[in-house]
Amino acid sequence: MKKSYIAIILVVLAFFIFLAEGPFYVVDEGSQTVTTRMGRIVNTHTQAGLYMKAPFIDKITTYPARILSLEGDSERIPTKENQFIIVDTTSRWRISDPALFYQSFKTLEGAYIKLSDVIDSATRTIITRNRLSEIVRSSNIINEKTAAQDSSLSGIADDESAEIEALLNVSNQNENVSKGRTRLCDEMTEEARKMMGEFGIELIDIVPRQIKYSDELTESVYNRMIKERNQVAQAYRSLGEGKKAEWLGKLENEKRTIESEAYKVSEETKGKADAEAAAIYAESYSRDPKFYEFWKSLESYKTTMGTFDTTYSTKLDYFKYLYSSGGNR
Repeated sequence: MKKSYIAIILVVLAFFIFLAEGPFYVVDEGSQTVTTRMGRIVNTHTQAGLYMKAPFIDKITTYPARILSLEGDSERIPTKENQFIIVDTTSRWRISDPALFYQSFKTLEGAYIKLSDVIDSATRTIITRNRLSEIVRSSNIINEKTAAQDSSLSGIADDESAEIEALLNVSNQNENVSKGRTRLCDEMTEEARKMMGEFGIELIDIVPRQIKYSDELTESVYNRMIKERNQVAQAYRSLGEGKKAEWLGKLENEKRTIESEAYKVSEETKGKADAEAAAIYAESYSRDPKFYEFWKSLESYKTTMGTFDTTYSTKLDYFKYLYSSGGNR
């Protein structure tokens, strides 16, 4: 009887240990699992739910089923023209085959290392085959005449616009692209996918997060931009100086015209005034010739004698009114 109690207790204890170890496990939404037994894969689950396992001998490895991202390191890569640029990529991927992924990496850390190497290699391969313009641009819209460019010369006549373009003497036409950045991103993705299918990974896309010039190329680009902006500024200054000279010439001509007209009017006015004065003098002279002669002599004395310090005179007829108001009578 005692032995039967002990057997029952052992069975109950074993049952509780079995339950404690857990013959069931839950796969959460957004997760997937790989079940291994003695190091061998026996099952995989990609759907959320409640599943059974063999306690003590089965091991459950859980991987994310959602889309993952990988931020690549900045790389210094030469273009087809041998111009070095700094490329920083980001990519999206997910585990498409958990069993194959487990056999290849077992952990996400190992997958990140391998995936980073593959993406860097694919990025370098595609960029070195293409020109810089293909990498930094996605279309040829920059070569189209935009409203912003039209407004930059608003208020300026067509001939003045043509004059500015002649002064600039540069072509604003940029190099046309045949592929563009979007197409190159697809090529990078396809290049990397060739090496990722055997690892149970689906690579969704590779996108350059940042593309910038290397230090030596940055300085060269900035210098070229400064030169072009200075050239544009100088063109506007030259046009302004030309317009200034033109308007100053018009102003000077108008000034001379006004002065000539004013001089003509003044001379006509002076002529009329002299005629009227002469008429008044003549009328005065005809009324009293002696008084007129006396008055004119005094006016002459004011003009001539004021410039002499000393005057010596015999009895000249010119000074007759100095000796007598009657004039040498």
